[in-house]
Amino acid sequence: MVSWIISRLVVLIFGTLYPAYSSYKAVKSKDVREYVKWMMYWIIFALFTTVEVITDIFLCWLPFYYELKIAFVVWLLSPYTKGSSVLYRKFVHPTLSSKEKDIDEYLCQAKDKSYDTLMHFGRKGLNVAATAAVMAATKGQGVLSERLRSFSMQDLSSFQAEGQAKNASSVTTQPAAAQHRTRTMMRSKSETGYSKASS
Repeated sequence: MVSWIISRLVVLIFGTLYPAYSSYKAVKSKDVREYVKWMMYWIIFALFTTVEVITDIFLCWLPFYYELKIAFVVWLLSPYTKGSSVLYRKFVHPTLSSKEKDIDEYLCQAKDKSYDTLMHFGRKGLNVAATAAVMAATKGQGVLSERLRSFSMQDLSSFQAEGQAKNASSVTTQPAAAQHRTRTMMRSKSETGYSKASS
């Protein structure tokens, strides 16, 4: 587990970040020799990452597997060994040069087929989406009108019931002090009316 973490860090820092910064410096300085050096490195590193995915699954149980990956990345980067340049010039460039026409032809066919396939499935997807939207709208319209009809009579009666309940509760839920004042005022009016009548 520790070997795996260390190898991931080495590949990330020394295999990716350091070369990325060096590539930036090469672009900034416009040095053609540095361009070529770092382009060769990135081609080899892309192949390394592709192979690494497969070897991590099947060969990770080998002793010193992760240490070998670290050593390989250091070898690729080292200015003394120039590993990426050696691999590129001896193996990658001759292989790609001999197969370049076949690869270009295959890529053109794949691009055309993928475009046709994308258009075919895009049309199918749009047809399915349009059909689903029309069906949902027709079903939704019927459900909506039924919902509105059911709400109309029920809501009117519930609004009337709520209004009546509110009026009744406002009368019965007056505060005790207000009810006491009302009673006192009514008594005083009746007493004044009684005293006027007796005199």
